This record gives sequence, C-alpha cells and structure tokens, in this order.
Amino acid sequence: MTVTLSTSAVDIAGATITYDLRPAGTPSARPPLFLLGSPMEAAAFATLAGHFPDRMVLTYDPRGTGRSPQRDPLAACSPTLHAADLDAVLTAADIGAVDVFATSGGAVNALAWIARHRPAVRTLVAHEPPATQFLPDRDVLEAAVTEIADTYRDAGQGPAMAKFIALVSQEGPLPAAYLATPGPDPAAFGLPTEDDGSRTHPLLGLNMRTCTSHPHDLDALRAASTRVVLVSGAASGHQFAARASEALAAAGGFAHEVVPGDHTGFVGGAPGQQDDSDAFAAALRRILDER
Repeated sequence: MTVTLSTSAVDIAGATITYDLRPAGTPSARPPLFLLGSPMEAAAFATLAGHFPDRMVLTYDPRGTGRSPQRDPLAACSPTLHAADLDAVLTAADIGAVDVFATSGGAVNALAWIARHRPAVRTLVAHEPPATQFLPDRDVLEAAVTEIADTYRDAGQGPAMAKFIALVSQEGPLPAAYLATPGPDPAAFGLPTEDDGSRTHPLLGLNMRTCTSHPHDLDALRAASTRVVLVSGAASGHQFAARASEALAAAGGFAHEVVPGDHTGFVGGAPGQQDDSDAFAAALRRILDER
C-alpha cells in the first residue's frame, strides 16, 4: 500500500531540518510515534513505521544527512545540537505529545533531548545508544573512537570504516591492548581502498566522536516526566552498543529489555540478512503499550 507522506522543513541554527508525517491509517487513541536515528535518515524507518498503522508517525533526516543540509558541511554535529533539532521538529510538527523510538546515535540524541528540553514525550524507547560513559572499558573505547576519527581525517572512509566495523563487532569489553592490533583491510569488507578526499561522512566525520563521549545527565533524565526504557538486541550479544544500553539503564535506574534482532533488527528486507522486523515491532508495541 502506498502511503502519502507530508514533508516539511524547519530552519534552525546552522541547518535546515526536513521531516515527514505519515498519517494514521486506522482510528486510534494512541499518540503519534516519532521514529529516529543518527546518522540514519527517515527512509530507514519505513518498515517499522508500517507496523504502526494506528499511529501518526513522525520521521526526519538528522542534520548533515539526506535532505537536512548544514550551512557548513564539515561542522561536527553534537548531541546537544541534535537535541535542539529534535525539539524544533516536534514543535514545528505541532502534533502534541508523542512516544519516541530512538536508535543508535539517535538514542544518544534523544536522551540529551529529554534531559535538556523536557519535551512532550510520554515514553522514550532508547535502542542501543553507543554511550561509553558507564562502561568499564570506557577509556579504551574512547581512544578507539578517536583513532577511527583520526584515520578518517588522514586516510579517508575505507580504512576508518573498517576500523569502525571491527570496533562495533567486538564481543565484550575491549582489552587494554586493543589499539595495538593493526586495523583490518578495508577490502575485506568491500570498502574503498582509495581516498576520495571527502570528509563529510555523517558517521565518521560529523557524529561519531561527539556521540559516544556525550555525558548523560542521569539526574535530569530521572526528573523528567518521560518514561525511559533502554533496550538491546538479542542478536547484538555483548557488543559495544548493547553493553552500553544495559550499563546506562543500570546507572540511571531505568528499565532495560532485550528485544529481537541486532543493532538494525528493525530495518527489515535487507538482502542476505535475517529479517527480525516483525518480532522487533511487536516487542516495541508491547513496551509502548505498557505505560
């Protein structure tokens, strides 16, 4: 079934942010649902949105991605900036109180949004925020992230992305000697080995360093009226983002649940990958309805 989206844009400091509203297909008393990630664009949530025909769904392209250009394409995008963008989008959309599902860097940004702006969000389901703050191997993780960012600056996308894939695939805490291991060959992942000279990659260039090291204000999160639930994918095992989700929940006294799939288990339809989107959406609906 073809769904007609209403697309709008809002100007905010340094960027124009584009967002979409997907109308509810069936009558419901449930609030609208804001689906977001970073640096994932709105299109990544099409499958998940389709599992909620009873809700209006709001999605957006974060600054520096897709349809949301920055004035300075090389400017770093901090969670603080993203939090202000999220507040501007929800205000411009004018749809009242919402539930939010936020994943990966988007979960970091959404937590910053709740802590700083106290938006009209009933429940935030934060899926695998890659936050180093409460992990025992925090120092090694932050050094590894810095090395990836420096590799991108010096050698371009292929070598940096290969190191990123290795980092996020690592099971369990990083050993102290992690950085002494040579980086993997980009060609082994089908990545480019030549540097194209660009430095505007949304993950490697604009977001990764500021996202992972963002300091989460647990007192502010606990004081907010928003119900916060952290979730990790069952197939994510003890990888960085899944561990971070559980650690942040424990530190803040928030609920933590394990849901089907891995870090992108909600996307669905990727050739050659297991599709956990149906089970993931069912788990998300259950968590949202528990309020």
